[in-house]
Amino acid sequence: MSTVVILGAGEIGGALARQLAATDLVSRIVLVDDLATVAAGKALDVAQSGPVDRYHTALSGTSDLSAVVGAAVVAIADRAGQPGGEWQDEAGLAVVKRVAGLNQLAPIVCAGAAQSGLIERGVNEAGIARTRLFGSGAEALRSAVTAITALEAGAAPSDISLSVLGRPPQQIIVPWDEGAIGGRSIAKVLSAAQLSRLDARVARLWPPGPYALASAAARLIRSALTSSARMHMANIAVTRDGTPGRSAIMPVTLRPSGIAEVVAPVLSSRDRVRYETSMSG
Repeated sequence: MSTVVILGAGEIGGALARQLAATDLVSRIVLVDDLATVAAGKALDVAQSGPVDRYHTALSGTSDLSAVVGAAVVAIADRAGQPGGEWQDEAGLAVVKRVAGLNQLAPIVCAGAAQSGLIERGVNEAGIARTRLFGSGAEALRSAVTAITALEAGAAPSDISLSVLGRPPQQIIVPWDEGAIGGRSIAKVLSAAQLSRLDARVARLWPPGPYALASAAARLIRSALTSSARMHMANIAVTRDGTPGRSAIMPVTLRPSGIAEVVAPVLSSRDRVRYETSMSG
């Protein structure tokens, strides 16, 4: 069993600690925040619910960033006491650099919705491998798109398979031809008018809320630690002409060291043009 360290004891960080603890997948979770008492309090709260929900994960809180040493995964979340306190910009980049220096093996999962710039800079400026530094908010977006598609189709979300690509919020591409409802192409189940209605709603689904973001991060962390073959949406620094560049949503598979494979999506000519435009705009 392993340790996961979550940087930030804000809404996303606290919800992520609860989600991961309940899976009983890791032996220990550490919340790290400048407000150490808040981090310790949230850790205690989650730990005390263990006997109720029958999980055994140990939790603790601290302000000491060296807690990342030896961790299997480090999640970058949001700071306590700061509305919109996701780690980003210069402060976020400084933290990511320190984490990468203290722990040279663990994947670094950006759990927030405002961290695409942090992923770009961490790869392009700090030299962190793009397989190690990536974001999980895209998986929350896919979940939201799945939910509204299920409502439009009168189907269960579990019957729907789809991907999302691009750069949120205004350059999100949903390849409807590639998706399926009960094994049938979404483009054949729903009318052109229904698909247009869904496309018009997609941008408004970003950013996801803290609980959706936490659930998405927990899902990706679980897949990484278990080497699941399941495909997820992740925000990564996309390599173009051999050079890591702008961050965008792409399908990936995961392993304990991070991204195992970036899965090339099958796109119609229209979606291919939209994707290339999103990356060059």
